Amino acid sequence: MQMKQRFLAEMFGTFWLVLGGCGSAVLAAKFPETGIGFAGVSLAFGLTVLTMAYALGHISGAHLNPAVSVGLAVAGRLPIRDLGPYVVAQVVGGILGAFVLSVIANGAPGFDAAAGGFATNGYGAYSPGHYSLLACLACEVVMTFFFVIVILGATDGRAISGFAPLAIGLCLTLIHLISIPVTNTSVNPARSTGPAVIVGGAALSQLWLFWVAPLIGACIAGFLYPRIFPETNVAVAPGPLAIDAP
Repeated sequence: MQMKQRFLAEMFGTFWLVLGGCGSAVLAAKFPETGIGFAGVSLAFGLTVLTMAYALGHISGAHLNPAVSVGLAVAGRLPIRDLGPYVVAQVVGGILGAFVLSVIANGAPGFDAAAGGFATNGYGAYSPGHYSLLACLACEVVMTFFFVIVILGATDGRAISGFAPLAIGLCLTLIHLISIPVTNTSVNPARSTGPAVIVGGAALSQLWLFWVAPLIGACIAGFLYPRIFPETNVAVAPGPLAIDAP
């Protein structure tokens, strides 16, 4: 598959993740008397990955997340030469998704993204539950670690064929159910970057954590999985969350 097509697939997919996932939090989570709440937002994030994995997994692998791409590269599932274009596409998609969401959200009277209503991630005073920096760091590292472990396991050549998107989407849903009160859930630097760029201020100044922590968790998972569970026949393509080997 040509890199141009992969780039566009990652950009479109991450756009959808931010618009759908963050959009559910911004537009629907607290809607008067009929809000979808944490559970609804968690499900929305899982559904964005599930739908894009089936729609675009055969094009780019539907990583939609720089941490996932890095984890797969460390595990030998993604050629290092492709890592840069994937990450750029994901960040661009995340920012565009957040921009479109801001256009929609600002159509409501009195909406103020800077007042904490734009699904940004944070720690300390900017954590939904006012969790400490250390707690937020630990949460993001561990959640991303298990997310990448699930991805690597579900796309393993020994796994049941065709069910990877379901496992991955449900894993992301579970991660959000656990960690929304802690960091508003990142596990995805591109998802964090989009809203932070739109809002600026503290969201942008704290963005470093939501790059560093997910990348640490992803690297640990990518390093450990092939060593703990070595495989001889890896289903790297076609299929969600994997691409052709070099």
